[in-house]
Amino acid sequence: MTRATTVRAVLAAAVLLVSVFISLTMSPRLGLDLQGGTRMVLQAKDSATVKADRETTDRTLEVLRQRIDSLGVAEPVLTRSGEDRIIVELPDVQDPRQAAAVIGRTAQLSFHEVLGAAPPGTDPAPKPETGEKRLILPDEQGTQLDLGPSRLSGAGVKDASASFEAQQAAGWTVKLDFHKDAGKDWTKLTGEAACHPAGDERRRVAIVLDEKVISSPQVDPSVGCQAGLPSGGTQITGSFSAKEARDLALLIKGGALPVPVEIVEQRTVGPTLGAQAIDASTQAALIGAAATVLFITIVYRLFGALAAVALAAYGVISYAALVGLGVTLTLPGLAGFVLAIGMAVDANVLVFERAREECQAQPTRSLRSALTTGFQKAFSAVADSNITTLLAAGLLFFLGSGPVKGFGVTLAIGVIASMFSALVIARALTEIAAGSRFVGDYRGVNGIARPGSVRTWLTRKDPQLFRRPVRWLVVSTALVAVAVAGIVVRGIDLGVEFTGGRLVEYSTSRPVDVETARSTLAAAGFGDAEITTAGDGDISVRTGKLDNDGEHALREALAAEGGETTKVRDELIGPSLGDELRRNALIALGVAVLVQLAYLAVRFRWTFAVGSVAGMVHDVIIVVGAFAWLGRPVDGIFLAALLTVIGYSVNDSVVVFDRVRELWGRNRKTPLATISNRAVLQTVPRTVNTGMGALMILVALAVLGGDSLTDFALALLIGIVVGTWSSVFTAVPAALVLERTTSAPPPTPGKSSKSGRARAPRRDPADNGARV
Repeated sequence: MTRATTVRAVLAAAVLLVSVFISLTMSPRLGLDLQGGTRMVLQAKDSATVKADRETTDRTLEVLRQRIDSLGVAEPVLTRSGEDRIIVELPDVQDPRQAAAVIGRTAQLSFHEVLGAAPPGTDPAPKPETGEKRLILPDEQGTQLDLGPSRLSGAGVKDASASFEAQQAAGWTVKLDFHKDAGKDWTKLTGEAACHPAGDERRRVAIVLDEKVISSPQVDPSVGCQAGLPSGGTQITGSFSAKEARDLALLIKGGALPVPVEIVEQRTVGPTLGAQAIDASTQAALIGAAATVLFITIVYRLFGALAAVALAAYGVISYAALVGLGVTLTLPGLAGFVLAIGMAVDANVLVFERAREECQAQPTRSLRSALTTGFQKAFSAVADSNITTLLAAGLLFFLGSGPVKGFGVTLAIGVIASMFSALVIARALTEIAAGSRFVGDYRGVNGIARPGSVRTWLTRKDPQLFRRPVRWLVVSTALVAVAVAGIVVRGIDLGVEFTGGRLVEYSTSRPVDVETARSTLAAAGFGDAEITTAGDGDISVRTGKLDNDGEHALREALAAEGGETTKVRDELIGPSLGDELRRNALIALGVAVLVQLAYLAVRFRWTFAVGSVAGMVHDVIIVVGAFAWLGRPVDGIFLAALLTVIGYSVNDSVVVFDRVRELWGRNRKTPLATISNRAVLQTVPRTVNTGMGALMILVALAVLGGDSLTDFALALLIGIVVGTWSSVFTAVPAALVLERTTSAPPPTPGKSSKSGRARAPRRDPADNGARV
């Protein structure tokens, strides 16, 4: 075993041990779409006096955090998004009405003089002398107080803190500190209250939050009339517990929102839907992975089995990375994790196919030498294809929203982990196996010493695919025309995420058909609602503008017909956010095309880059057109699938053009059409074997994933099939046609060293250098 192999083996063992430790000692963070709960996106708005910027949004977030803590929600998550948006996640909250009421209101904190106790039944009618509405509110003990107008607002409070006064035996107290001008108003207010005798209701000062008295302390008897309390020396005392004192300090300090907020997005997922999604994804992962492992073991024998071991290691490493980095695992992210299992086989397939070519070209070559050359020659294609996928993942993260970001993170981690498993773990295992005399002597055992059946058939038939490249472009254009016809004739069914509105899915204890549900809801005043079935007999209702009270009334009307009605899923998107998400989706697609074009233009000839992008656009249009013909919704999950298709499509094209560049550099006088034909035939086994791995996972997701994952898997299934076609019959013919317009010379066979001498080839690790 060489030193390099030993280093790889030790590194692989170390990473695996750390990954196993993390997996056993840490739990994943589940998104709300998996554990159930409510997610809201709040838009901060400018008020008459305050602009909604980063600073005021941060202060608003802290106030909201204090309010939500009062709801008793376990582990709520509040984060700022951009300059003026706040994301609120409330696990296990299924009825968002209370949360929306607490979050959405702009609380008003004010300080009032107490005019006296109000007799029971006092009508808060306008006062005849001022015309102002009388404020009659109960104090902490329920006594009705007649309050004067507001003398000071919450904006004047600089700080409020709870502390324990052991020396004065006052127990828990709340200290108040005011801004300069507000401090003067406070001193004046308390000075006027101090003019009344001790025990008199008028000696109290009422602190009111949203027309509720949260505290009404008496001014201490030691304070003289018109003297008042200084700003920094005010204490509210009472029989407070530690919690009560802290809560009062929080309410006084942060009771009022600096700026008003509007709920622009709200999603609620029932706990059963998340549990079903986890179970379905787990089943799909196990079945798909088992099928993939069986497939690569049959195709590549011993080395395929070792690649399966590396694939299992990939699963452990990527899971540990997700858990260790604290990534929130969402439903699309879970699907991405499962999908990456199938795509992780790609690098191993590339290496094994290159090693097969080396063995076929030189049958007497040692197995270790062929394997080492396979890793070396496949590296550029592996790197390029994974970088294009990482670009797609980056676009998902930066331009996606909500759960789609989670898919981008999961996909990126999966790509990095798959490269490590293929180039380090699988290489260490296969190099150790290749050093065995038994594996080297029995060529049918190792799986790469003999060409596969697909390669043998292609070598025997030797089809000439690109004598007339234009005819393939005509076929691809016809497919695009059919897709465009679907978009024009049937239209694109944009999901509520892109149009705005509300989509609610209910499960009823008694079966309710669509017509019955439609007539029932129409009678209840929801005649414009779109009613469809979802899942196992569930009812899906899509409406325009519908607030939480309206949703509650809708559910009650449905319950009258279907018995006990449970909300399975609830999505509310404001019209402004819908427009923004739709605009961002188009930007994401445009940026994806430009970024991939720029990268490919740097790595390859411009003709190859344009051909790859042409195939990518071809795939996008056909997938969108297929969804239009099928009447499937186009939403954020579909966008995630579409950007993944872009990465996969470019991945396939990169492998083909990488081989074209290599062969053309070695045979510069051979016609490009012949070179391209040879490159395609050499890479077809890799394309078939990689596609089979991904297709097995996706079929399992489509069949077992339920409604939540079916459309995602369907889009990827169509995209992979079409992408396989376009990488051969769209990208390559387009590049051939474009090459007729350029006079650029063929690529050079290799780069020279700085001294101008050709770089010596790397020696076979098993070669000791001796020659006879």
